[in-house]
Amino acid sequence: MTPTHPPGPGRARGFTLIELLVAMAIFGLISALALGGLNAITTQQATAKNRMQRLAGLQRTMRFLSEDFAQLNPRHVRDILGQGKEPPLIVDAVDESTIRLSRGGWRNPVPVPRGTLQRVQYQLDDGVLVREYWPVMDHPLGMEPRRTELLEAIDEIEIEYLDGESRWQTRWPPLSSQDNAEFAYPRAVRITLTLADWGEIVRVVDLLP
Repeated sequence: MTPTHPPGPGRARGFTLIELLVAMAIFGLISALALGGLNAITTQQATAKNRMQRLAGLQRTMRFLSEDFAQLNPRHVRDILGQGKEPPLIVDAVDESTIRLSRGGWRNPVPVPRGTLQRVQYQLDDGVLVREYWPVMDHPLGMEPRRTELLEAIDEIEIEYLDGESRWQTRWPPLSSQDNAEFAYPRAVRITLTLADWGEIVRVVDLLP
């Protein structure tokens, strides 16, 4: 019987098949864990980015609404038929999510000849809040407004107006004052956006001088 000698310094000892299989299994497990962690980090980054973009869109929308109402101007405009006057602030009689208003302070960074007043309209179009404005106050029939989509995934928008008796009205001008030729400012405006993902967002704009 030939004695078995341990491998000497000059001999190389290879891996057995079982050792290779165990090493491959450990490597595969570590790779799977690393890939899962990377996917989780990527998903979290994408979610955080989407939330930041959503928040930026909401802040931009509220800034537009707040500035437009805060700079409300008592300028009447001709109606679309050119036969009568439309109040400076009016809620559409058919669609209460459509609001038109006259505002001042329209910035003119490029020195072109135009006024500083602007006729603005807000409406909810298939879950998207849209801001539109016309280049001129008394726009003729058929003139298309310039359109900006502000925020999507909106279930509802509600704008309420605080009258002189501290009562919130859903329409403006109130029915009791529509026959009055002098425009009455609401004391404040309460804007409520109901979002599909974040629920109700409320902003109150004080209109008192």
